[in-house]
Amino acid sequence: MLSMNLDELKTYLRVDGSENDGFLALLVHSAKEYLKDAGVPESSSARYKLAVMIQVALNYDRDGNAALEKSLESLITQLRVGEPKHGGIKPEDLLEGTCGDGI
Repeated sequence: MLSMNLDELKTYLRVDGSENDGFLALLVHSAKEYLKDAGVPESSSARYKLAVMIQVALNYDRDGNAALEKSLESLITQLRVGEPKHGGIKPEDLLEGTCGDGI
């Protein structure tokens, strides 16, 4: 369901080269399991993708990051509740500057 491009993940993590690709794939699978166990079903939403990427980042860089952990908790809560009923803003709208709010 989730289309996770390994290059996008590596850009997010600031990882060059391909020597860690297998490990990163394992971390993606683990992150999806973590979210499922947290009551979040897999989806194709941008928030789900971001939650996977943050969980991977937390496991890839084991130094810990309280801000990332808080972001992940917030995303999990939002994903449990579900997508916004008002339609929300699509990620492609943000990129194109067509949010409808004059930004």
